[in-house]
Amino acid sequence: MVLLAQNGDKDTQDYLIRNYQPFIAKTISEVCKRYIDQTRDEEFSIGLTAFNEAIFSFNSEKGSSFLSFAKLVIKRKIIDYIRANKKIPQVVSLDENYDNEQMENPAEITVSKEKYMEKRHRMELREEILAYKEKLKEYKLSLDELTVISPKHRDARDSAVKAARILYMDTEMRNSVVRKKKLPIKELLKKVEVSKKTLERNRKYILAIFIVLNENYMYLKEYLKGVGQ
Repeated sequence: MVLLAQNGDKDTQDYLIRNYQPFIAKTISEVCKRYIDQTRDEEFSIGLTAFNEAIFSFNSEKGSSFLSFAKLVIKRKIIDYIRANKKIPQVVSLDENYDNEQMENPAEITVSKEKYMEKRHRMELREEILAYKEKLKEYKLSLDELTVISPKHRDARDSAVKAARILYMDTEMRNSVVRKKKLPIKELLKKVEVSKKTLERNRKYILAIFIVLNENYMYLKEYLKGVGQ
């Protein structure tokens, strides 16, 4: 996909930028040591620009994966931005090493930092789930209902997630779902390799996955990585 984008495929470029926004936000958060609001924080805009730059400067022949390379580019750009604006007195280095002379007990500080990050991530995940529950209501869905109607077999779940991804990537269908709050069965059937009966049976589950893909849920999207691809 990166190669397609480098060769001028604008749709693929837009898809990469849209689909990896949680990755971008998480990478920025690692540098800034705080939650990144994708709608308000200037750092997120810097990260988006850096990710786009990484797409066109990535060279697969150098050995590293694209995401490893993109993470490095984003962190460098964010650190440059922070230094230029002097937002914090001291910037964390890319390799996360600290000057031991500035610490009374580096091991204790590391443990304390890890506990703080774990607590913060739990809090942010809880906030995401609450926001997701509210969004589900707009589609006349609920978390309790999803636990009942979710496909029991992994193959069926993977197939449903794949259908949700196809739905999300198609601009016309995506806009239709957001507007009408229902699955465009007829249009989706032309894009997937499952029967109408299967789509209708998993309609609510596909919608629920679509919502995750379509919203800025950084942590919930982590659970979908590698599923249905």
